[in-house]
Amino acid sequence: MLTTTTTRVLETGELEAALAVLDRDPVANAFVAARVHIAGLDPWRLGGEMWGWYAGGRLESLCYAGANLVPICAGPEAVRAFADRARRSGRRCSSIVGPAGPTAELWSLLEPHWGPARDVRAHQPLMVTRSMPADIGPDPLVRRVRKDEMDVIMPACVAMFTEEVGVSPLAGDGGLLYQARVAELVGSGRSFARIEDGRVLFKAEIGAATDRACQIQGVWVAPEHRGRGLSVTGMAAVLRYALQEVSPVVSLYVNDYNAAARAAYRRVGFEEVGAFMSVLF
Repeated sequence: MLTTTTTRVLETGELEAALAVLDRDPVANAFVAARVHIAGLDPWRLGGEMWGWYAGGRLESLCYAGANLVPICAGPEAVRAFADRARRSGRRCSSIVGPAGPTAELWSLLEPHWGPARDVRAHQPLMVTRSMPADIGPDPLVRRVRKDEMDVIMPACVAMFTEEVGVSPLAGDGGLLYQARVAELVGSGRSFARIEDGRVLFKAEIGAATDRACQIQGVWVAPEHRGRGLSVTGMAAVLRYALQEVSPVVSLYVNDYNAAARAAYRRVGFEEVGAFMSVLF
């Protein structure tokens, strides 16, 4: 039997089919799934296009093409099709990120046209937990950040982003988009911090959330307070919020060279279940 394949931008009426693909791996796909649940498939609301790869008329794979380029449930043939479309469209994203296998393959096809990258993080362990640690008490001083504390949390967010990504989020548009994202997380009750005397000692956010899985991001401890275990008890506090109020599965991904962070997450009960890869421009 001859199987025909095609790649195109999804139409708004294909939401159910897109969610079915995303639901195949709710942990790995949490970031994109959360956006789709909120915004649907309209490119303006979604913040990018959703490309679909079809085999025999059936939607099999997706690729989110916005500020990030994210392959979703993409096998080799779908990756090649997405790479061809991305190459013809030109680079409009600031990063390529997703499960390590397909992301590495996608980058190998795009690097001759889009390279060099500013940084390639080829192995970022994906970690998951479904329960609270039995022997770690959540930090009682970690709480939701209030809307009137934007001026307190923003410096910590900027410091975390700059340390993690290597460039300041204030570059380009002066930080307007980044500040809007931080305000969105604060406003939705998904930004958490330990604040003492008007300074952030620990912070983290639940950056993506569906009713099946959520993802913690932006974990940061003020440099002068590192080594005191704040990341362990702070993460336990955020984890409690996530499990009680958001979803039954909590995930995160971390740079493989960050041994201290990986040890802290394991201490709270996170286990490695896979790996992501990020290509930063």
